[in-house]
Amino acid sequence: MSDPNRRPEPSTDPAEPAALYEALSAEMQHVLVGNDETVEHLTIALLIRGHVLLEGVPGVAKTTLANLFARVSGLDHRRIQMTPDILPADITGTHVYHETTGTFELQRGPVFANLVIADEINRATPKTQSALLEAMQERQVTIEGETLELPTPFLVVATQNPIEMEGVFELPEAQRDRFQFKLTVDIPDRAGERELIDRFDADPTLGPDHVEQVIDPAAIDAAREIVADVHVAPAVKAYILDLVAASRDHPDVTYGASPRATLAFLDGAKARAAIHGREYVIPDDVKALAEPILVHRLVLGTDAELSSVDTADVIADLLEEVEPPGAEALDVDVPTASSADSE
Repeated sequence: MSDPNRRPEPSTDPAEPAALYEALSAEMQHVLVGNDETVEHLTIALLIRGHVLLEGVPGVAKTTLANLFARVSGLDHRRIQMTPDILPADITGTHVYHETTGTFELQRGPVFANLVIADEINRATPKTQSALLEAMQERQVTIEGETLELPTPFLVVATQNPIEMEGVFELPEAQRDRFQFKLTVDIPDRAGERELIDRFDADPTLGPDHVEQVIDPAAIDAAREIVADVHVAPAVKAYILDLVAASRDHPDVTYGASPRATLAFLDGAKARAAIHGREYVIPDDVKALAEPILVHRLVLGTDAELSSVDTADVIADLLEEVEPPGAEALDVDVPTASSADSE
């Protein structure tokens, strides 16, 4: 029996999720150093119409990462620099009066793009942050009573700095829950940082302009259709439900994962299986997504915070306590070497 975790050689068809991911990753690596897992999760988010929150200290290329992803995927993108004085209309748009014609004309805001980069999102006031709620959930905005559809595809990639304490506003739970994934962009290790300085020593202008578009909207749509057809065995669905239920019952958690998190597990696991060349989900797909799906959704109790327990600790407990289904429960036919040869 073949190993279900084995990654096959990528297809040459960019409509195949595995090939789409390989094309995106390879092109981004012309500029990006490391962050392979982050690129994988961004690709998964693109395939499941999800939004991503990137967190990291200043200078780890969070915004560059988002710009690179937008460029290689061919998405029309807009960057919003979030500040305390930015208003909701600066994001969604407004009607502008033209004195010469005596009429009002709709001026669309930067949210009308395939990929919106909300840079330092926690610097905006809660009122301004709320301007993204309708867009992220319904993929539409309402401007002065008029509801307008947003482009397809549409996703928000937001960045935030975890160490900034002044002049920032913590994202409310409703906002955090709309992000399918929260990804941490870490400082590179010594080898990665050496490669970084070697690259910039050779070309100080290295940046997002040095990558090219490698896929198109048709490939994204085709890959999404393949993801939708990925098989999820009843035992794997039960495993997802058990993990989410356990997050709500954990003694250190006041508020556990929402049903939106349950769907993020389902859709994300299907996309991860597809970009790894499988037509079915395995428990490892679910486990790999547990931290990015849950880390920003769980609200810990006061006792846990006083005891220095963090959400990563709780997620590790959940993965250890909830038993995944065995291979015999996957409800799929994994081809053997002999049957593959006969085809």
